[in-house]
Amino acid sequence: MIRMDYEKILSKITPTRQEKKAVKGFTNKLIKTINDIAEKKNIKAKAALVGSVAKGTWLKGEADIDIFIKFPLKTPKEKLKKHGLQLGHECIRTMKGQAEEKYAAHPYVTGHIKGYEVDIVPCYDITDASQLKSAVDRTILHTRYIKKNLKKEQIKEVLLLKKFMKAIGAYGSEFKVGGFAGYLCELLIIAYENFKGVLEAAALKWRKGQIIDIEGHGTGKYFKNPLIVIDPTDKNRNVAAALTQQKFSEFIIVARNFLENPKEDYFQEIKYSHDKEKIHAKFKQRESKCIILEFNPPNVPADTLYPQLKKTMDTLVSHLSKEGFKVNRSSYWTDEKKNGLIIFEFETWKLPAYRKHMGPRVWSKKHTRRFHKKYGDKIWMEGDRLFVEKKRKTTRPETCLKSLLSEIEYLGVGKHIKKELKKGYKVIDINKYLEGEQSQEVLEFLDAFLNPGKHLWRS
Repeated sequence: MIRMDYEKILSKITPTRQEKKAVKGFTNKLIKTINDIAEKKNIKAKAALVGSVAKGTWLKGEADIDIFIKFPLKTPKEKLKKHGLQLGHECIRTMKGQAEEKYAAHPYVTGHIKGYEVDIVPCYDITDASQLKSAVDRTILHTRYIKKNLKKEQIKEVLLLKKFMKAIGAYGSEFKVGGFAGYLCELLIIAYENFKGVLEAAALKWRKGQIIDIEGHGTGKYFKNPLIVIDPTDKNRNVAAALTQQKFSEFIIVARNFLENPKEDYFQEIKYSHDKEKIHAKFKQRESKCIILEFNPPNVPADTLYPQLKKTMDTLVSHLSKEGFKVNRSSYWTDEKKNGLIIFEFETWKLPAYRKHMGPRVWSKKHTRRFHKKYGDKIWMEGDRLFVEKKRKTTRPETCLKSLLSEIEYLGVGKHIKKELKKGYKVIDINKYLEGEQSQEVLEFLDAFLNPGKHLWRS
């Protein structure tokens, strides 16, 4: 039996005493600054530290700080937004940082201060889920629950689980990842006691629709997700709602792999190649047809952008397949600023000029007569059906894709991406594309496309 040296891993991922002290001092100053400004302006609100930093479950060097400004329940929503943003901006300005506004359930401010990223979010000061006015309000309850129920010795188990999930690309509940949120990781450790317990449960017991209900609320049956983890603070919420079937399945596979052959490598993120020559050679070796659709991504939040990218890709794949161009695999990537890509790999990329078109059955006199009138003596019988050959609009996938995009107005693609595609795009064969210049990130995306299971195994 191979034993794993978890202490060695923990020494690399646990924040040092100096880091903890620095983060604590910084967050205390943030809270005091916000509270002082609120008092000075006679705004009834109090700042509180929430999230992984408040719970002590952040990974070394990754202290993203969440400060929630709690307003009384009777505060009108517009007043909460106005004062919340005002306090956030003034705090960041006072601490000589750079601010940008973002939007979730309502607007909030992100500050870049002295190397830290700080989210300053207005919320209602709720004490239980029945008082919820927006989704962000729950975070206060989540922080309280974890601080009360996660034992001190379990913090290191959370760090191991988070690092493991991060290394296999399954950490984060945003749409771009579709993985396990930090709060979900913490609940899994409470449910299964330690890191190994979570992996053993996943590897041996989990099935589609798995229910974990720590507080016994009994509401799991009302959800249809791959994994159902009832929020201890809100019986009507599945904490794992954002987890995709893909990431759920991948975690199960990697858990089995790790338990059979524990390696420190499973806690290290996979590195993808940006060697253009090797990547180009791999594409040629496949002897398939790959096409890149290149366009400018819309200026929208990430959680709006990525669902639209997926919807656009899925719609185009569906239409291409209907035209006879069978897509083996497809994927998408964006830097969220200037470059958006969708790649299609085709199993079929050259079709005959004519295709067989099925007509009505012989038993319908009306429809067979209409079919004959339309197509004349070119029709023939197979069994009890009429058939005819129709000339294809196109015999190549590039032409077909361009034809589809010329009618983008009528396709069910992401609405913001539709606007950008109407402005312009490029359809490029992968070989031609790789003759140009690409960023390291694009080349790594292409390598990941060529090696879709690379993150699941450590040899």
